[in-house]
Amino acid sequence: MRKNLIISVLMTIATTVLLGIIYPLVVTGLSQVLFPHKANGQLIEANGKVIGSRIIGQAFSSPGYFHSRPSAAGNGYDATASNGSQWGPTNQKLVHRVKGDVAAAQAENPSVPIPIDLVTASASGLDPEISPAAAAFQLPRVAKARGISEEQLRQLVAKHTDNRQLRFLGEPRVNVLELNLDLDEEFPGTKRAMNQSQSQ
Repeated sequence: MRKNLIISVLMTIATTVLLGIIYPLVVTGLSQVLFPHKANGQLIEANGKVIGSRIIGQAFSSPGYFHSRPSAAGNGYDATASNGSQWGPTNQKLVHRVKGDVAAAQAENPSVPIPIDLVTASASGLDPEISPAAAAFQLPRVAKARGISEEQLRQLVAKHTDNRQLRFLGEPRVNVLELNLDLDEEFPGTKRAMNQSQSQ
């Protein structure tokens, strides 16, 4: 009995040290050496400040920016509350919310079918990407707000469109934060004009 107790205590200590300390340190060390950008959250900096992550979405409400898909994570894109709404397809709260988003999208672009990802949230609530169709749907609004052509924006969207991984995994997608950052960089004058018109 005593021998078994000693063995179990030693095994507990050994596995705790091995799997709870040594293994995490080794994995963390290797990831920092081999994939430091990914290991640290794929943070994006602008003017020396961290403004977001490539893998966590964030809300954009200005008409001069491309908008992300809806989020049910906390108050929206809350990384500490990653989750979907958990509402079923017949839930009236979900139906009401989707109808509101559909109505807003139709008012913005009445003659074009609405891409599903513009009115539905992802399971995580943190999806940083939209479909190319969702980006294309927003071209008229962004072009009008910035005073630039839709063709200029279409080229920018194409530049930020990632195709399927290995040509068969996933779907083509556009990272909204990276697209909006490049939008400000490519057309800095339009950003200033847009801000001035909104403040008047």
